[in-house]
Amino acid sequence: MHSFWWLLGVLHHVIWVATMLITSQAMPPPPPIQCDASTGCNLSNSYGVWGDRTDCHVPSATHPQTEEDLRLAVAFASKNKIKIKVVSKFSHTIPKLACPDMSFGDAMLISTANVNSTIEIDAANLAVTVDAGVGLRQLIDKVEEAGLSLVAAPYWEGVSVGGLISTGAHGSSWWGRGGAVHDHVIGLNLVVPANQSEGYAKVLRLDSKDEIFKAAKVSLGLLGIISKVKLRLEPAFKRSIAYNFTDDAQIEDIYMDHAQKYEFGDITWYPSKHTAAYRYDNRLPLTASGDGTYDFLGFQSNSVVVSKTIRLTEKTIDSGRSSIGKCTLASTVLEAKKLVANGLKNNLIFTGYPVVGHQGKMQTSGSCLYSAGTDKSCAWDPRINGLFFYETTAIFPASKFADFIRDVKKLRDLKPENFCGVDIYNGILIRFIRVSDAYLGQQENSVVVDFNYYRADDASTPRFNQDVWEEVEQLAFFKHGAKPHWAKNRNAAFLDVQKKYPTFNKFLGVKRRLDPQNILSSEWSDEILSGKGGAKRHGCALEGLCVCSEDRHCSPAKGYFCKPGLVYKEARVCRYSSSPSSVGSESYKTDALFD
Repeated sequence: MHSFWWLLGVLHHVIWVATMLITSQAMPPPPPIQCDASTGCNLSNSYGVWGDRTDCHVPSATHPQTEEDLRLAVAFASKNKIKIKVVSKFSHTIPKLACPDMSFGDAMLISTANVNSTIEIDAANLAVTVDAGVGLRQLIDKVEEAGLSLVAAPYWEGVSVGGLISTGAHGSSWWGRGGAVHDHVIGLNLVVPANQSEGYAKVLRLDSKDEIFKAAKVSLGLLGIISKVKLRLEPAFKRSIAYNFTDDAQIEDIYMDHAQKYEFGDITWYPSKHTAAYRYDNRLPLTASGDGTYDFLGFQSNSVVVSKTIRLTEKTIDSGRSSIGKCTLASTVLEAKKLVANGLKNNLIFTGYPVVGHQGKMQTSGSCLYSAGTDKSCAWDPRINGLFFYETTAIFPASKFADFIRDVKKLRDLKPENFCGVDIYNGILIRFIRVSDAYLGQQENSVVVDFNYYRADDASTPRFNQDVWEEVEQLAFFKHGAKPHWAKNRNAAFLDVQKKYPTFNKFLGVKRRLDPQNILSSEWSDEILSGKGGAKRHGCALEGLCVCSEDRHCSPAKGYFCKPGLVYKEARVCRYSSSPSSVGSESYKTDALFD
């Protein structure tokens, strides 16, 4: 998601005159829970649309302020057998993880937005204890004021502490304890259902000595509600960042060396342009000269006019099936990124590499979250009909990643212009996370791949070159065994996910122990934890709700038919054909493993 400014930048100067007179104000994202006294509450994510495009309607919601308030809310639900789900202030999870199961009676949302009053720093022991509802930026600023640093953080700061560890949020590092924030957690409090003698709910205070701790560090909100988190800190330090835009010929050969040489390094690959941007990113002592920031431009407030114009341009290009249009935009985007250094600033502006600054100013960004007003917003704000996209995130064992890159290059080399659509956003972002002892963490050092791509306004509208991204998706998750990021991805990415974690059954055992009534489950989590896909229906593959096995799962009326992959022959993708006769008169059907 951190990529989207680059698309905005393409047309920014075109409409500068129209926007230069607009006051520089911004509107922060709307709260995820919207309630009405007569109709109940609706939960949405920050993009305004869930993967299945259905609403999450819940009869009621509560907004506790303390850990005891949380315990009382869980106790009420446990006593009355009410389904519950915890929701943070930000709700940036793409899957429908936070929507409670409404099929068995009553349900309630429990917000942690107001559980945010405590940040206790223990400087002597290099630790901080924080309420789960505290925002990441609030935490980082407080820690830095105390002369300390939080080592790991996701690139996007619009997350709560409880939410980011629950879903495995991460930055990039194989060094030390790695880039995943949950691997820097040394304790947490978990509010869980209990029996009558214990008051129907209790608080578990967990640390590394507790076996449950390994399940609770990445819990998906399925074990209980995290109320407090204790994180490991380090003495404050600075970062030095520089980008090297170069040929992509050696990515599969040098990614391990890059991760080992640069503590916070990453790689951004622009496949249609045969270009890779290597991020050289290491720590420096506080005495190093420099007061730079990384205010990623994609996370700054953007003019509503600009965002709408970009979306309209994207829609026109996609509906017109224009490779030239997409590739022209991709070229412009890449040149813009080189010019402005991805949002790095030496002081007020970017003047040259390296950019050196304090860890707290370099590790994460998201300034579009904070201002007030109505004429600027985050570019993907659903209220403005701005950017609208999918985000696929796959986590590979480091030893298998090179083969994935080689397969994607084979697919790219068949027709490079087919990859321009992803380069309009941020290409393919490659990051690194270490082996973890969390049950739903990684069993070895891993490589994480993120890529974003156009999503149509309507579920029944096919996308230009969608077969390419479906094949890349299936190369990742099916052929090369990548795991899906828990807070991202389309539903198809989670097929058979339970088979990819050796400790998955241990996690389920803890879930049965802590939530025997299953009040914390949802339709989505039950489907995903069982490893089963939802029922297939007409058009389900267009939105990644299924992998096609028949033409009807695509859109034959609009020329999209279920076909094998071009490189990964076992893949099943929705491919366009201008002539129905070219795909045969019968409906394509397969008994592939995705049925």
